[in-house]
Amino acid sequence: MSRIAQIRKGCRFIHRDLSYFFSGIIVIYAVSGIMLNHKRDFNAEYSISREEFVINPGALKVREEISREDAISFMEKVGEDEKGYTKHYFPKENQLKIFIKGGSSLVIDLTNGEAVYEQVRKRPVISAFNRLHYNPGRWWTVFSDIFALSLLIITITGLILVKGKKGIGGRGGIELLVGILFPLLFLLFF
Repeated sequence: MSRIAQIRKGCRFIHRDLSYFFSGIIVIYAVSGIMLNHKRDFNAEYSISREEFVINPGALKVREEISREDAISFMEKVGEDEKGYTKHYFPKENQLKIFIKGGSSLVIDLTNGEAVYEQVRKRPVISAFNRLHYNPGRWWTVFSDIFALSLLIITITGLILVKGKKGIGGRGGIELLVGILFPLLFLLFF
């Protein structure tokens, strides 16, 4: 077996094994990258819903008489319990705003009982992917550096794998050149 054939064989093993090992994180970074690219169109971190309803006017009190317990009883109407209560205040004369853990809120007009419940819930999978993309800590930095180095190795070994007219000396070389030029042209002209 020639020296070049041995190098290609070694590249095939390195390329394959690193690709398998890092395929999970590649998927995570790809999905979170798409979400981050479209954060103006879609909130990947949170699901926000808004519900409007009317509270029985008989249950309403004047501003001075509303206690923590009253705020909690209003929260129970939207399925929230005492554990979710953070605080309440009056942004306007006859308007009660109740803050609920996790970013949700309930706003009630004390004159007519009209209420708006804005529920904020963290998206469990996608928000976790984004957290990794934003680099949550020192150990993740070390792993990310290893991952970035491995992507370089995967790329270089992939360039060496194929020989002939489909490899780097033929069509593969043209595709490599276009792949390099595209981001450069984008940086220069957009």
